[in-house]
Amino acid sequence: MKFILNDELIDESTLPSDFTALRYLREKRGLTGTKEGCASGDCGACTLLVGAVEGGELTYSTLNSCITPMQALAGKHVVSIEYLSKVGELHPAQQAMVESHGSQCGFCTPGFVLSLAGLYENKQNADQPIDREAVCDAISGNLCRCTGYRPIIDAGLSMIKVQESKETPFIELMSKNSGIKVLLENLQADNRGSSNYLQPTDLEQLAHALTSYPEAVLIAGGTDLMLENTQRYRDFGTFIDVSCVSELKHIHIGESTLSVGASVTYSELESFSKTLYPHIVALLSRIASRQIRNRGTIGGNVANASPIADLPPLLLAFDADIQLLKNDGSTRVVNIADFYQGYKQTQLADDEMIASFDLPLDKLAQFHRFYKVSKRMEDDISSVMLAVRFEEKDGVLTDVRLAFGGMAATPIRGMKAEAALQGKTLNDEQALHQAIAALRSELTPMSDMRASAEYRLDMACNLVHKAWLELNGTNVVTFSGHPFNDASLSTDMEASTHA
Repeated sequence: MKFILNDELIDESTLPSDFTALRYLREKRGLTGTKEGCASGDCGACTLLVGAVEGGELTYSTLNSCITPMQALAGKHVVSIEYLSKVGELHPAQQAMVESHGSQCGFCTPGFVLSLAGLYENKQNADQPIDREAVCDAISGNLCRCTGYRPIIDAGLSMIKVQESKETPFIELMSKNSGIKVLLENLQADNRGSSNYLQPTDLEQLAHALTSYPEAVLIAGGTDLMLENTQRYRDFGTFIDVSCVSELKHIHIGESTLSVGASVTYSELESFSKTLYPHIVALLSRIASRQIRNRGTIGGNVANASPIADLPPLLLAFDADIQLLKNDGSTRVVNIADFYQGYKQTQLADDEMIASFDLPLDKLAQFHRFYKVSKRMEDDISSVMLAVRFEEKDGVLTDVRLAFGGMAATPIRGMKAEAALQGKTLNDEQALHQAIAALRSELTPMSDMRASAEYRLDMACNLVHKAWLELNGTNVVTFSGHPFNDASLSTDMEASTHA
């Protein structure tokens, strides 16, 4: 495998398939500025910047090196913290952290700096300003346990002020005539992986890889799969990486459906949806962290079959179809409602993978909302997830979909509650009472470390109430610390009145 590490072209051919980028930097290259804090992609201490040419442009994104196979970065520019001050002075992100007193023990600082540097360089290249929202998004996957976040956010906001005298190593790299851009294009075009880490770029190559290596493990983003290696010390033999298969990377609006390839990342779907589907963007921004969203895929989230996954309730609300691809190239279609068969069990056969998802455009055009309840706003797992869709005609609800995550072994619908609302007028408060009563009778959540069964049930009822209020034109603030309360429903929701 060939790639660029900081300013050096590397040709590496002797790595295990699951050898992480973090281990490679520290053990093989002596670049110890990149830290291991959690080995699970949660803390951001291991953050790297990775450059790739997409659509003719060289862009840089962050990832968690502790759960990224090094071979997944073939053909890319890998940037560690040691590279930022290559021109002899501090990068604006580093200088701003110093001036804002954004570091105390310093263990997490390299990860924060690289997250901020990536934000700075991409915004500068696009000639866009840096605001607080962008800074908070960039560092959402970086945890600090001593300094506190205010000086770090201040550093992110002040980077632009210290840049005038700063020549960063990225200025030349990201120019249109950059030699490294041309080199990366050639590396990416030539990359096919290695004997233990195959990287097919189309379905024909994928079929050949599957035939040649029948025992190989499929990997895309690997943000969950690699935990088997870092947490349980599982040794993987051969990987077939499907993240670059072009037929699995599309986002296409057809005559009646929005088709999303299984290897599309959260960040790619987020970027596509910004103007068309802002409520989908709002949900995606709550999933994991920017580093995870840059690697994690839509197909992986669904195939993992976790009962607390965030996207299956969304797909269930829109009545999506899943295109399954067999190793021999044949396909079949399964509706999302039939895909899950039990805890961590799906309809996927041993010789199948998810190819794409088809979401009906008419349902996407209807009123929809997504609510995720977790202890933290960013980089956290759901306690309760609700995806809502209401179809309305002449003031009457003609179709209702209430899809929950975190309430059972699989994503489920509140079908009795749906029936209580369907056929009723939008503002029928009695129907809402009946729907909430139905939820209390049909949902039987479990208690675990994230939430009690009682809390989950109260929250599910509150979220349906919130959706009903928003459907009727009430703007309900969704951020923590701003509860809503409706005394008329206090008997239905005694334990909690906020979402």
